[in-house]
Amino acid sequence: MKIKEYKRTYTDEWDFRTSDTKEYTHSYHTYPAMMIPQIARKLIQDYKPKGKLENILDPYMGSGTTLVEAKIQGINAIGTDLNPLARFISSVKTTNFNEGLIEKYFSKTINAIENYKRPQNVDLDHITNVDFWYSKEKAEELYYLTNIINTYPETIRDFFLLALSECVREVSYTRNGEFKRYRIAKEKLHLHNPQTFKLFINKIERNIKGLEDFNKINNKSKVVIADFNTVNEIPKHYIKEGSIDLVVTSPPYGDSKTTVAYGQFSRWANEWFKFENAKKIDNLLMGGTKIKDFTLKTESIKNELKEIKAIDEKRYYEVLSFLDDYYKSITNVSKAIRKEGRICYVVGNRNVKGVQIPLDYFTIEAFETNGFKHIDTFVRSIPNKRMPNKTSPSNKKGANVTTMVNEFIIIMEKI
Repeated sequence: MKIKEYKRTYTDEWDFRTSDTKEYTHSYHTYPAMMIPQIARKLIQDYKPKGKLENILDPYMGSGTTLVEAKIQGINAIGTDLNPLARFISSVKTTNFNEGLIEKYFSKTINAIENYKRPQNVDLDHITNVDFWYSKEKAEELYYLTNIINTYPETIRDFFLLALSECVREVSYTRNGEFKRYRIAKEKLHLHNPQTFKLFINKIERNIKGLEDFNKINNKSKVVIADFNTVNEIPKHYIKEGSIDLVVTSPPYGDSKTTVAYGQFSRWANEWFKFENAKKIDNLLMGGTKIKDFTLKTESIKNELKEIKAIDEKRYYEVLSFLDDYYKSITNVSKAIRKEGRICYVVGNRNVKGVQIPLDYFTIEAFETNGFKHIDTFVRSIPNKRMPNKTSPSNKKGANVTTMVNEFIIIMEKI
């Protein structure tokens, strides 16, 4: 059987090489493989469905780029993610905090920093290998800031905790530019001396600027942050079938353990703030649980799967597990979308054992089986997406391959 081919449009209009990707609250917090706001903005503005546009869904919201853009444009949005840090970031980025209160408690914070005294009875037993990942001095400074912020009113506390979340990771002994947890080489530890308080103040100042711009946009759109798993179901009390007009999202390109390590990246904050399942995120995400059979008898990537299986059967089943979860998720997302509603999926085609998996074709095929027609796929080069320059093709340290340089913006419509 001949594999069906889909339209791909090659254009530089999606590159946004010189654009400011840190506008509004998009500046708040780093996160792996973030979709830049200009892509979400252009999709919402230029590829909206016919008729009404009242409800946008992001089923893998990550750091909330789509939700922020929907709110800026006055459209209601709902996003879900299994990662507590993703939900935390998205919630803070879409909240119109009171600037006066933020400034008031920022002044209190600066005053507390100027009067810093080493805290006594520091309790960080909930942090795995705390002495391995932090110097005693830096751990005490982070602990001090945490205790100060926890006395602030609930209405503004998270604004400060989010800035601290970045510091928790950057002050640690983790290697710069890594998503996975790799410690700085022992002989270089003495060179690592980040200024915890200065770092925190700089992040608050940056975030206040973003908040001021965000608060200038005054509309009544609502954002809902959820934690349901679209692989299993989309709860009706969140989203009724056929109620979503548009989906704008960038799903994971593969399982978290071997592609982008969302769980490892997030573990710093998830542990520090005692978020639930801090150590189990990668197992909970798509492909985290291994399977032996496949729901969708795919045509689009069956040859690639055969190649991978011939090379490494274990990796084959890991890929299969991700694709099976991904297909189940697409099936559930499809039910939520109204007739003539649209989906915009930004995906990448990763390499496994030297075999490229055309996830764009698979995504289109999966939506077609759920009653959608393909409109276009735009091929975009990746100039500024926050991803490591190299990943491990066989999930082994030292065995590196250059990561994908293109991503594919898929647009489809429900028939």
